[in-house]
Amino acid sequence: MFHFMKAAIGSLAILLMAFSVTSSALERTDIAQSAQDVSPLLVGHGAPNTKLKTAEGAPVSLKAMLMQKPTVLIFYRGGWCPYCNRQLAGLKDIEKSLDDLGYQILAISPETPAQLQAQKLQSKFTVQLLSDSTLDTIRGFGIGFYVAKETTAKYKEKKGIVLNTSTHDERGVLPAPAVFILDEQGVIKFSYVNPDYKQRLSPELLYQAAKYSL
Repeated sequence: MFHFMKAAIGSLAILLMAFSVTSSALERTDIAQSAQDVSPLLVGHGAPNTKLKTAEGAPVSLKAMLMQKPTVLIFYRGGWCPYCNRQLAGLKDIEKSLDDLGYQILAISPETPAQLQAQKLQSKFTVQLLSDSTLDTIRGFGIGFYVAKETTAKYKEKKGIVLNTSTHDERGVLPAPAVFILDEQGVIKFSYVNPDYKQRLSPELLYQAAKYSL
């Protein structure tokens, strides 16, 4: 079983590398025109030194948080996304196992601290939720992309979802759903980035990837 999982992780890494290399060459501070055009950080790259906010609104340094222990870092679209909520809920199955390995789990979205508070009350997630409403961390990891203006308006009018926008554009900005595993130096040991928001890394494979990354 271990050999199968190791092979699966290796194949996944090769697939992700191919996706990253063939995607549009962007500066890592740019926002891509679509989810298919994102240019994420690769294994071996260091995480950007950016600021985030907790659900309580307290500012925190990503670098300082990563220095505490190995980290499973999850980027998700928001508490309104059922696929994201299912992914975060699934972490309960492996949370203790990851903790036993020495990992912390951080989940970042472009939503505001107030929105994260509401999400915590509704979902009772034990994972630490962090706000990147400035989009600096999403930009730094190279996974941000624009949502068409018409789609942004439709989210607001029909679902009451107000997407975060960049300072110079009316289009919404979302992260391509992603998982990064990093060491205490902030170096990426494993990454999974999929432009199809319906496809998420399973808890079982995430656990094996975390174990393999130590």
